[in-house]
Amino acid sequence: MGRHNSPDPYAPDAQSRPRARRRTIAIATVLVLGVATGTGVAARNGLLSFGGSCEEDAIRLDVVASPDMAPVLREEAEHARDQDVTSDGRCLDVRVQAQEAYKVADTLRDGGHPDFEVWVPDSDLWVDRASLGGNDVPLTAAGNIASSPVTMGMVPSAAESVGWPQKQYSWAELTAIATEDDKLRLGSADPARSATGLLALTKIGASAAQADKPGSDTQVAATAKVLAQRTSDSDAQALETVARDDSGTEQGNPRRNQALIVSEQAAFTHNASASEEGQLELFYPEDGAPQLDYPFTLVDEPQLSTDESRAALRFMTLLSEDKGRGILEKHGFRSGAGDPSDQLVAAAGGRAPQPFADATAEPPAPKEVQSTLGLWTITVQSARLTTVVDVSNSMGELVPSRGESRLEVTKASLIQALDQFTPEDEIGVWEFSTLLDGENDYKKLVPTQRLGDRAGKGSTQRERLTDAYSGLQPKPGYTGLYDTALAAYKDAQKTYVKGKFNALVILTDGANQDPGSITRSALVGELKRLTDPKRPVPLIAIAVGPDANKDEVKEIAAATGGSGHQIDDPAQMQEVILKAIIAAGGN
Repeated sequence: MGRHNSPDPYAPDAQSRPRARRRTIAIATVLVLGVATGTGVAARNGLLSFGGSCEEDAIRLDVVASPDMAPVLREEAEHARDQDVTSDGRCLDVRVQAQEAYKVADTLRDGGHPDFEVWVPDSDLWVDRASLGGNDVPLTAAGNIASSPVTMGMVPSAAESVGWPQKQYSWAELTAIATEDDKLRLGSADPARSATGLLALTKIGASAAQADKPGSDTQVAATAKVLAQRTSDSDAQALETVARDDSGTEQGNPRRNQALIVSEQAAFTHNASASEEGQLELFYPEDGAPQLDYPFTLVDEPQLSTDESRAALRFMTLLSEDKGRGILEKHGFRSGAGDPSDQLVAAAGGRAPQPFADATAEPPAPKEVQSTLGLWTITVQSARLTTVVDVSNSMGELVPSRGESRLEVTKASLIQALDQFTPEDEIGVWEFSTLLDGENDYKKLVPTQRLGDRAGKGSTQRERLTDAYSGLQPKPGYTGLYDTALAAYKDAQKTYVKGKFNALVILTDGANQDPGSITRSALVGELKRLTDPKRPVPLIAIAVGPDANKDEVKEIAAATGGSGHQIDDPAQMQEVILKAIIAAGGN
């Protein structure tokens, strides 16, 4: 599960990413679609002059938009200047900057203070992502100004080999073709940074589940692993990886992609400048193409003046007028006015009988998106987990349905869970009770290291963990949960490894029973103080058996951005741990 890499040496380097938060209030709905080319340096910097009647009293609006939409908004802003378009008698001075949506979302989520009044990302997924943080800047959805379906594009030779345009496929079938071997090389933008990639991967999961195929989760994970090897940091960089001729081996690079998860609009732009052999032909999956929906979003709307709010909405409505729709469609975006034009679809690489007009998919539920993002996170990032296991006396009690003790069943589940991790993942184990190691309620058994690491010519870390889990035995004593949780969390923060998915997993069968420990309220307060959004370590706490306190573990885990769970049978532990890790990864 190593970090993904772009397969194309010509692609720019990745940039670091921040995080974000949002509160959405829908106040209007305006549907319009289109694309527009850039308008030159003066327009990009908002330096075009007004006519004499507007020069002194224009309303300035700063707009940040996704790179594909920014040229459209610049062209519309230039048109508004040229025509002295007004809002309440004052001209519009709209200045547009392009920025990747994930960067804006993450900046807001990290508490960054915006210096713009309007944000137009390519998907409302980013507005949702902005809401996950602690920033109080409200984001007010005013409507969607364009849309573009997410499809799979292939260079002509690859498309012909799988029956384009007559042959129709579901998402599950398309990805199965593209991932069954390396003959058809499939690329994508990073789903953690690209709505195109994330929507497609979410739809692939839904498609596999809908097909009622056994092991659909496994298929999605396998797809994610394949994509992770051929992932670019942005949609624009992903397009740079497409083969420039039918061989895909030009310029000594045999790794160019023959297939790409791509929006219709991005394919439209690519095809306008690509050679005939390097153009994309689009498959529109028959079970629905998810949509990029370009929400026009007011930023910190309560702090905007009435003039600014009205001017922003006036500018948005321009995109629903004939001129605005023409700009959008010229750049490959769909408007909300009926079916897309045959000319637009053909230029993007679509052709009948591909279902380009009627196979749009319903937006995925936020829970589906979060789960997919979590799966992606733990697929492309190595995990770093410390498991902390309760070995207090009560863990020796029998599980009635199994005839084994709680600890025996727990050990078997932990050993089985190891099979889900790769040699690049790092895992360690502590045990805890009360006064287990001098004054400490806990004891470190195996430090957190790569499962593939070998101590000299001795055993691997995986083998050492298996031995340590197998050797766990109930100890005299009670459940020293609070002091152990705090010590383990401090250690996990101290040993945090950047670029990995760091988490702490605590397994216990009871509430805290150490009268000399820190109180629960003090523990929760200290965990909140220690939590660092730039070094996230979610705590996943699992309460096992009827005596465990579900509310207690939930409250403790929530303080770190993690989750608490209660299970009756320790045999459920493996499934719960993996699902909890995926959910934490999605956050």
